[in-house]
Order: sequence, then structure tokens, then C-alpha cells
Amino acid sequence: MSEDELYPLLKPYEGRSASAPGIGKDPVNEPMIRHWCEAMGDRNPAYEGPDAIAPPTMLQAWTMGGLSGHTGRTGAHDKLFALLDGAGFAAVVATDCEQEYLRPLRPGQRITFDSVIETVSPRKRTKLGAGYFITTRMEVRADGELAGTHRFRILKYAPPGAGRKARPRRPRPVVNRDNAGFWAGVAEHRLLFQRCASCGEPRFPWLPGCGGCGSAEWEAVEAEGAGTVYSYVVIHHPRFPAFSGSGDGGSGDGGSGGAVAAARPDGAVSPDGAVSPDGAEPYAVALIELAEGVRMVSNVIGVPCGEVRIGMPVRLEFMRADEELVLPVFRALRPGAG
Repeated sequence: MSEDELYPLLKPYEGRSASAPGIGKDPVNEPMIRHWCEAMGDRNPAYEGPDAIAPPTMLQAWTMGGLSGHTGRTGAHDKLFALLDGAGFAAVVATDCEQEYLRPLRPGQRITFDSVIETVSPRKRTKLGAGYFITTRMEVRADGELAGTHRFRILKYAPPGAGRKARPRRPRPVVNRDNAGFWAGVAEHRLLFQRCASCGEPRFPWLPGCGGCGSAEWEAVEAEGAGTVYSYVVIHHPRFPAFSGSGDGGSGDGGSGGAVAAARPDGAVSPDGAVSPDGAEPYAVALIELAEGVRMVSNVIGVPCGEVRIGMPVRLEFMRADEELVLPVFRALRPGAG
């Protein structure tokens, strides 16, 4: 279907409800605030004590439905996606989100929310393929008063050569003005974190200001490369062949970078010649604590995903994921290794 035929059918969905109005599963509460701050390493005193507020970036967390979920999407949302799917734009990728904070959230407040389809873009050409950007806007209220907005944007697209099996590729990182220095360092095989020039607090991921003292002054520091597995999870679903095999925390041997794995023409690999139907195997995602005190999410290589353990010592390496992408990963150290 041409753009002239399809876009007039999509445009009327702007302004229509994307989901039924919802109520947060829990009121704003201190345990969730504490867990969030511990996970993020955020020690801002505003989030503690009798007059504590919730970190603003928790805005979406209070609306999440957990494993049981919330009520379903509206008919307008389903019809919009059905139109795009039927026209061949069946693939989807999240591109970005924006949040606006209007008032602080405090323990005990009850959260309600609703969302609308804010915009549907004209057809755009991207590296992933031609498609349409769809932005939904969620309004979050605390005790009935507007507390913030959350915009979430996706791309519904038709991959070039849809129907041909291509070698799976890892997702591209989103590089912006706040983290460009980090990715420039990775390109030079240097892992850089930030250190506040005022209070000396190290931080990662890269941010424009210090969460401790609020200073916008900082310096880039190169990590030495030693670390330990602080936490990890083994991903079984959804299946994603780009992260499977090849020794990167998948279910293969892990130590050889795929030396004992059977490779297929589409790039999928698995150990000892056993190829799963779609090449997708479980893989481990780990939170690595560096010797300098910051933590980052990465892959552990050198061991199968079933052997990754909390406290496991690891050492920084740089992996070329494909012809365009280099990523920092961490190799598990065997007992006695330096």
C-alpha cells in the first residue's frame, strides 16, 4: 500500500485512547523507593526520612502491572497496529521515551494513569527499514492531580528484504550528547566512567550531573578492567539469536568464541553441532561491579550461562559484535587467574 493510501488511514488515530485508564498496583511506598535507590546507587538524601519523596525517574514504575499486568489495550490501539501489520510494517522497535515531572510523589499517594496515541508520523526511511513512528503519551496522576507525563515512541517498520533470513545483529546503542564520550572510549578500547569534580563520586551510566551533590562538573576516568558479577539473570524468553552462542554468555562452551560451535549460513550457532530451530539459546545478562565502585550491565564470556555466579571475578575485554559495533564485555576468570 502506498504512503498516499495508508497514511490517511493512520492519521485519524491521533488523540484516541491507547489503553484503558489504570490504577497503580501499589501506592507510592518507601520499600520500592529504597529498592530503586539501592539498584541505581542513588544516595540522594531527599529520598529518605519522614519527608522523603520518590525519585522522579520512578514515574513509570508506579504504573507497571507486574506479572499479572493491567487491563488490555483499547480497540483503537489494536486497529492501528493491525493496519500497519496488514500493510507489511509488522516489525517493531522502541526508539526513545521522554518524561516530564510536574510535582514530587510522596509515600502514600495513590497513582492513576491513562494514555493516548499522541502522534503517528508520515512514513520515514531508517536503517532498519521504512516505517512509522508512533508516540503514546501517558499522564500520571497522584491523588487525582497531574504529577507527570511519559511519552513512549516506537517504530513500526518493514525490514528490507523481509522474508529472507539475515544474520542476527545486536541492537544499536542509542548515542546522545550525554553518553557520546563513553562510546568514543569504547571505540578506542577504553572503558570510561565519570567522576564528579566537586565531591569525587564516581558514576555510571554517564549523566550530565552528579546525583550526590548536583554538580555539573566532571572528568572521565578509565576503568582498570577488574570486576565481579554483582547480579545476573539468564534470559530464556523472548528468544533472540543475536545474543546466543559464540561464547558470549550463551549456552555454548563459552571459552572459545565459538570454536566448538556449529555455524550456520545465517550466523546462528550452538554447541557441539546442535542447532536449535531458530538459533536462539538462553544467555546471561550480568550487572558487573567494577573495582572503581561503579556498576554496568554487560555480558559475561568464557563460561556457559549456567555457570555464571554472583561474586565471580571477571576481566574487561572488547568484543566486535559485527562490522560496525564494538562492545565492552567481561571474561570470567578461572581460579588462580589474574
